[in-house]
Amino acid sequence: MKIGMNMLLWTGHVTEQHVPVLQSLKATGFDGVEIPVFDVSDEGHYRWLAGVLDDIGLERTVVALIPDEAHSPLVADAACRRRAADHLRRVVDCTALLGGQVVAGPWFQPLGVFSGERPSETELERCAEVHREILPLMADAGITPGLEPLNRFEAYLLNTCEQAIAYAERVGGIGILYDTFHAHIEEKNPIAALRRLHASGNLAHVHVSENDRGTPGRGHAKIRETIGVLQQLGYDGWLTIEAFGRAVPELAAATRVWRDFFADPEEVYAEGFALIRSCWDET
Repeated sequence: MKIGMNMLLWTGHVTEQHVPVLQSLKATGFDGVEIPVFDVSDEGHYRWLAGVLDDIGLERTVVALIPDEAHSPLVADAACRRRAADHLRRVVDCTALLGGQVVAGPWFQPLGVFSGERPSETELERCAEVHREILPLMADAGITPGLEPLNRFEAYLLNTCEQAIAYAERVGGIGILYDTFHAHIEEKNPIAALRRLHASGNLAHVHVSENDRGTPGRGHAKIRETIGVLQQLGYDGWLTIEAFGRAVPELAAATRVWRDFFADPEEVYAEGFALIRSCWDET
């Protein structure tokens, strides 16, 4: 098991000004960080960042998304679907340069965009076509996909583990991310859903996120139970803390973060790390 920290707590684009944060995370004991790869226009930036992280001694995963409706893989417009595939190709390229092990996130639709209906068979198949094009590129680069079902207030294509498992079968196999925040909202029994996802063979990545997106352990998401079950199941991947504040206004709006959930970021990562470590060691 490895413990990671998602950098979206601070920024949507990690730069030199965030090096002190990276150093603090390493000093706390984190094995790695989850880097947003939203801007895919400058591959050199990720080559530079790889060197910085190597020097600090942090491994890395990546979080990616579909930037907007013009890049949606769900719509009838073939040009939009082509742009979606091209964007994800660049995500793969940037991730490879960064040395990222996993591409996590909801890279199946733009955040906060809804049709007003349940996902259609046509939409699911359009999205699957794009992913079938991208997944071999990830495999060739040694990158694990970690597609993330979101709660129904942020997305509508994939909300539950059951939907994600069915989608993985449709695509022909894809790694799925389990997030304690989204499961807290969407699953009638989050732990049973986690067990089903693991049994399906699709569990690839885990986000540790509190029910209010704040400091892990200060809410009532089933974080302790999740970590205990993962250890029992022999999970040996990442447990990555994901918490959101107001540092990235566009993301705060998309994820409905309207107030502060913690005193400062250090509270989140220090207490979160200690919680994960203690839960794992106690099991």
